[in-house]
Amino acid sequence: MLKLLKSSSCVPSRIHGIAPTGIRPVSGNSTATLLRVLNSLTGFSSRNPNLGRRAFFCSDAKDGSEEVVEVEKGAESGAEAEAESKSSAIVSTNPRPEDYLKVLALPLPHRPLFPGFYMPIYVKDPKLLAALQESRKRQAPYAGAFLLKDEPGTDPSSVSGSESDRSTYDLKGKELFGRLHEVGTLAQISSIQGDQVILIGHRRLRITEMVSEDPLTVQVDHLKDKPYNKDDDVIKATSFEVISTLRDVLKTSSLWRDHVQTYTQHIGDFNFPRLADFGAAISGANKLQCQQVLEELDVYKRLKLTLELVKKEMEITKIQESIAKAIEEKISGEQRRYLLNEQLKAIKKELGLETDDKTALSAKFRERLEPNKEKCPPHVLQVIEEELTKLQLLEASSSEFNVTRNYLDWLTVLPWGNYSDENFDVLRAQKILDEDHYGLTDVKERILEFIAVGKLRGISQGKIICLSGPPGVGKTSIGRSIARALNRKFYRFSVGGLADVAEIKGHRRTYIGAMPGKMVQCLKNVGTANPLVLIDEIDKLGRGHAGDPASALLELLDPEQNANFLDHYLDVPIDLSKVLFVCTANVIEMIPNPLLDRMEVIAIAGYITDEKVHIARDYLEKTTREACGIKPEQVEVTDAALLALIENYCREAGVRNLQKQIEKIYRKIALQLVRQGASYEDAISKSNEAEVEHAEVLDQNDVDNENQSAVESVEGESSEQKIESSLEPNAVDVNPPTDQIPSLTDSEDTKESKDIQESEATKTIEKVLVDTSNLADFVGKPVFHADRIYKQTPVGVVMGLAWTAMGGSTLYIETTQVEQGDGKGALHVTGQLGDVMKESAQIAHTVARAILLKKETDNTFFANTKLHLHVPAGATPKDGPSAGCTMITSMMSLALKKPVRKDLAMTGEVTLTGKILPIGGVKEKTIAARRSEVKTIIFPSANRRDFDELADNVKEGIDVHFVEDYSQIYDLAFGNEQNE
Repeated sequence: MLKLLKSSSCVPSRIHGIAPTGIRPVSGNSTATLLRVLNSLTGFSSRNPNLGRRAFFCSDAKDGSEEVVEVEKGAESGAEAEAESKSSAIVSTNPRPEDYLKVLALPLPHRPLFPGFYMPIYVKDPKLLAALQESRKRQAPYAGAFLLKDEPGTDPSSVSGSESDRSTYDLKGKELFGRLHEVGTLAQISSIQGDQVILIGHRRLRITEMVSEDPLTVQVDHLKDKPYNKDDDVIKATSFEVISTLRDVLKTSSLWRDHVQTYTQHIGDFNFPRLADFGAAISGANKLQCQQVLEELDVYKRLKLTLELVKKEMEITKIQESIAKAIEEKISGEQRRYLLNEQLKAIKKELGLETDDKTALSAKFRERLEPNKEKCPPHVLQVIEEELTKLQLLEASSSEFNVTRNYLDWLTVLPWGNYSDENFDVLRAQKILDEDHYGLTDVKERILEFIAVGKLRGISQGKIICLSGPPGVGKTSIGRSIARALNRKFYRFSVGGLADVAEIKGHRRTYIGAMPGKMVQCLKNVGTANPLVLIDEIDKLGRGHAGDPASALLELLDPEQNANFLDHYLDVPIDLSKVLFVCTANVIEMIPNPLLDRMEVIAIAGYITDEKVHIARDYLEKTTREACGIKPEQVEVTDAALLALIENYCREAGVRNLQKQIEKIYRKIALQLVRQGASYEDAISKSNEAEVEHAEVLDQNDVDNENQSAVESVEGESSEQKIESSLEPNAVDVNPPTDQIPSLTDSEDTKESKDIQESEATKTIEKVLVDTSNLADFVGKPVFHADRIYKQTPVGVVMGLAWTAMGGSTLYIETTQVEQGDGKGALHVTGQLGDVMKESAQIAHTVARAILLKKETDNTFFANTKLHLHVPAGATPKDGPSAGCTMITSMMSLALKKPVRKDLAMTGEVTLTGKILPIGGVKEKTIAARRSEVKTIIFPSANRRDFDELADNVKEGIDVHFVEDYSQIYDLAFGNEQNE
């Protein structure tokens, strides 16, 4: 940093964080003074009285001592030098700087050092640092500062400062010498603070050779500027342009202003070379451009290079100013808008037009609660008032404020005492239920009973109903129909796989992201306190680390407790006694007994074939046809096709798969219709093109006939005028009909052909007929085949009845003899049987042996014969006790060598004493027997009530026998009525 000292004294100063090219600012001069100084720079002259002034380069050490080096620029006397050297702060300049021809080489990694400027560098090499300290003690505080070249093959812009410094510190000896630029600066060592060395540039140097390697010492030549004419107009003009540019930059950049303020202290020595060095030193150019200025000895060329750098700096300053202006405008605009909004709020508040946020929130909550305030329970009103008071005392920025606000939001949004008007019209409800679902008589009857009780009481209470049955029978969809029939709001949520109690009971309010349970969310969504809530898949509840949801549902689904249901989030009792809960389950055995005890179970067994045909015809087919965009007159599906589709593709209890198959049929029909329509449009376009070509041919014929008649008329004129006069009318009368009549007839023929084509094309798009002959083209080959393997069961084979998820099926029990011998009586079972069924086989073997001994005392068949019992469809797991009587009959048939009667099927559990116990799935087993064309069925006597409840179309044509003991089955199977 350069300072002018007008006498032998030096103004004390301190160096704090000097930048590599920074100039210490000197305060005290205003901008106007600087502009006047720069204006005075235009009067450079050799007679300037300031040229004889002395300049000092000053630096401050941290210990408080000051060192001042005097540099003689004019003609000074030796007496003055001696007087100045007597001061303790003055370092003797004898010998002079130009006497140093061997100097220590200091590498500069970032920018070159210009004469007259400070630069701090860090010296990490201990030997080099010791050599600098030693030379400073020997009153020779000078060294050479040379810019370091970039490493070959690297981009200097991509290397960080720390990496560059690290690579600089590692260079030594010849490697360092090869990386130095030849031209550098003779630098005075101003001070050394640890490993930081402050350098002051004096004059230019050029390296000639290397003297020593460690530390690196080089032989140098002192460079002088080339002679130049100070009065040269070109040099003056160039310098004036540099000063003018500096003046422009000075108006916008405070950083430049600080540099110029400092340098104006030395304005007497501000000649053309120094002006060029000053402009290059304070510019933001890269190090190579600065090095180019340092190496240039021609003053004019150096001024030109500096002018380019300063001009570029001026452009950068303009860009910087525009960016700063844009950001300032944006910030000031946002601040202005914010201040105006705050003022507007304050004005509105003073006028009473607007209140603050907390007051507005409280008013909103009170306004929301007002319609139901009379119906709201007193304990809830008390909690709401307490929370509103608490809200006014809290700061809006506190976390408790948000918790209280959300809590009040939930408390005030619930429909306290708000009930929807229910429908007590039984006939209307019956009509709605029949519109949406076919069958399901038990469910519909129970809902009508619910409505009847509500009508007699004048008010309805909530109930908990559980619909159990196989998938696809309409358990979930019937819930929506029930809500429509009762005129209640409908809400559904599934608990399948639910493992968190908080989903039912809610979270504590202290948790982050806490929410109420599903029932509170339900009441908020529906807006009434008596909705119909469908809890789906209640048999698939999970259980995890967050508790047991099935136990949490006990309170929700208990009519005695849900009048005061307590949610963890709301923490106030909620009345759910008016809510109608409808639960769905596939297997009620999976529901915990305490929960099952709270529900009224209605079993939906599934649909028989006749019901499926009605459902497909009246519901599924109509919905699918509309969804596919097909008109009723475009397609026809016969009853035989629907029956075949149900029997051979969709035997399950529900109708979901039947709906998929019908959708598949209609999709293929839609594709077929679109393809026919495309071919029809193609035919129409071709016929139109043919008409256009035909019309063009007719026009060409007309033109040819006209030309021919014109030629003939010309020839007639040259021969005879009379004949021509007599022929002209004939030509006019005769020629047009000959030309026009064919065209008219052709157009009529074209119209007729077009009508014929349209009628033919319309006939091609005929109604698509789907019957049993082409059903496989739409849905593929049949999936199911007849369950009946034997027309007449052979010896040892008996047909049984089984319940499955598909709705019921028939299965055969086969028994054969493996080997016979004394004492070899045994039983081997196969067919992937469960433990219960294996035990039933052992019981059957024992009972059959006892019955045979009873019938034929001398028959030792079971005692001496090893039997093999098999149940076909070995890949299908089977279990259950209901095949006991069938197994006994199969073994007895083999022992007696008699086949059972034709078209006989049976089911029932057998005890060791031969008693027949009741079984389940009577409806499904009856349907399976009808499907297999069985005429006679044997059921346990205890299942008579279940069979009597079946529809007449299910029982029609079946001879059913109810038995209590196996002896009755024996008489039916092997009696005189057996098949011939």
